[in-house]
Amino acid sequence: MKGIVFTEFLEMVEQTYSLEMLDNLIESVALESGGIYTSVGTYDHKELVSLLGELSQRTKIEVPVLLRDFGRHLGLTFSKKYATFFEAASDSFQFLESVDQHIHIEVRKLYADAELPKFSTRRLESGDFELHYVSSRHFEDLAYGLIEASVLYYGQSIAIGMSRTPEGALFLLRPN
Repeated sequence: MKGIVFTEFLEMVEQTYSLEMLDNLIESVALESGGIYTSVGTYDHKELVSLLGELSQRTKIEVPVLLRDFGRHLGLTFSKKYATFFEAASDSFQFLESVDQHIHIEVRKLYADAELPKFSTRRLESGDFELHYVSSRHFEDLAYGLIEASVLYYGQSIAIGMSRTPEGALFLLRPN
């Protein structure tokens, strides 16, 4: 997993909870990296799972909720750091359609070793939008938060539903 995910997770913990919480978190979890990440490095996703588990124990917030919160944080960070990808789309549906066809292709040009989730989308006649998320890491709740961040970025009113599948999740986005 790319280091930017880890550095942004640590940033979220510090902003949301405290620097002390962040330090205690890193000290209490046995991490192969020692909790030292660079945004361009590659790290085992199990370290993020361990950090999330410890944060959940300390905050009494369930891991899926923490992952979704982190997804929103990460999505809003991406909208600032990689604004051109967001500016190229007129709404969240168009943006989400571009993730696998454009954004992930660009990521792979920079990081050939990146193991990215797969997204496939479909616009329904009803005006609803389906997004299939497939990943061996099963960070469906992180994907949920990223979708929420895109909806927030474009200022849309969209209800989001998620059904877990063996491969990941199926999201249904319904404009309000």
